[in-house]
Amino acid sequence: MTVHHLLAALPGPDELRARCRALALLDSIVSTPYAPDHSYVAGWRPGVDLACMDNGSGDQYAIVFDPAGVFLYGFDHESDATPWREEDRVHWPGLLDGLPGSLAHYAQAPEFQLEGFFDATVCAWRETGGADWRCGPVEFADGETDGADWLFDLLTDADGTEAFVGYAEDHHEQSVDREAVAAVLADAPLDRRTVSALSPTANFDTVTALARALGYHTVREDS
Repeated sequence: MTVHHLLAALPGPDELRARCRALALLDSIVSTPYAPDHSYVAGWRPGVDLACMDNGSGDQYAIVFDPAGVFLYGFDHESDATPWREEDRVHWPGLLDGLPGSLAHYAQAPEFQLEGFFDATVCAWRETGGADWRCGPVEFADGETDGADWLFDLLTDADGTEAFVGYAEDHHEQSVDREAVAAVLADAPLDRRTVSALSPTANFDTVTALARALGYHTVREDS
């Protein structure tokens, strides 16, 4: 799968934002006491939220939720589209072509730069009011990949519960309660039973403080 397949698999902006928020919360709970791969910053900039993934092995993505639309990029350091395929880094042809001016400045954001260069192998966007996700006119030969086939799988899998359970088992080497995962993904009220089912060692007060910071408003401290 390349970015062209990703466009068809991505949910709408509101659903994507909710999934990103839930993933950040779930990963923070099950990864305790270690740092999670997934994060979500409500109010990253005025009126703008930011979702990120960094696996600690050189691969990452970021999704910016701006009033003007959504800007998404990913970087797979081993993909064919890596800018590091040449000594002087260059983007895959067409990667940023067509990026609307209302979102183009995010490719220059300092947070997304490495040594003054925007390291990306995947890029997509959706303007507010737009009916579809879009990308630049990138082309790939058979067998070539840009990393879209795995970077965003937790966001595009129709059964988010099974996808996250598999991620937790593979990445954190622990079993996770499926019902608790499903509850968080469904934005159900967060209570002590759910948090304990996800991680018996997680501190409920710490989790609820994080949940509120993420914008996950339904918290039940009396359960």
